Amino acid sequence: MPAFKVVDLSHYNPTPDFATAKAGGVIGIVHKATQGATYVDPKYAGRVKAAKSAGLLWGAYHFGTGADVDAQLAKFLAVVQPDASTLVALDFEENGPTNSMSLAQARQFLKKIEARLGRKAVLYGGAYLKEKLAGAKDPYLAQHRLWWAQYNDTANLPPNWPSYWLWQYSDGHHGPDPHTVPGLGTPDCDTFDGTDDELRASWSA
Repeated sequence: MPAFKVVDLSHYNPTPDFATAKAGGVIGIVHKATQGATYVDPKYAGRVKAAKSAGLLWGAYHFGTGADVDAQLAKFLAVVQPDASTLVALDFEENGPTNSMSLAQARQFLKKIEARLGRKAVLYGGAYLKEKLAGAKDPYLAQHRLWWAQYNDTANLPPNWPSYWLWQYSDGHHGPDPHTVPGLGTPDCDTFDGTDDELRASWSA
């Protein structure tokens, strides 16, 4: 059964009570930081300190678009300024018919962030990622931990990955229970198939 070990948030989510969330079983938060080459989530900066002060792991994700990859990466890193404990992730999903990130751009973004940070980002994806891979295996993308999004009772992964690292099993309304998270309402919920200590050890590896 899934359990909301990790919750991902954006400005769409109401003011969080991180202390209550931690007491309720949440281990980590991944928050939207940027989108494309210019957009910054207005709630990101104000929530970093509060989450860490509550004892939660912290991560940041970038929503990829069809914009210039260097500009996207520069904006993301400038906003997040990730330290060694900050999880970084690329959100690879459809963004309309003309402004979605391509697989080639995703590879560029991931390669460039690895060169800058000396570690690989997590790759978030679902139906759009599966569609773009079209059943093929991509050796480079396969090296990245998969944060899989699918609101079903089971996670049906692309053949590129034997398993997920995180599974976003619910958007707070669809998918299996539980949906409600103490202190956070009904956010996107992510499960991790391991112990809390294993999650902490792998968080920003």
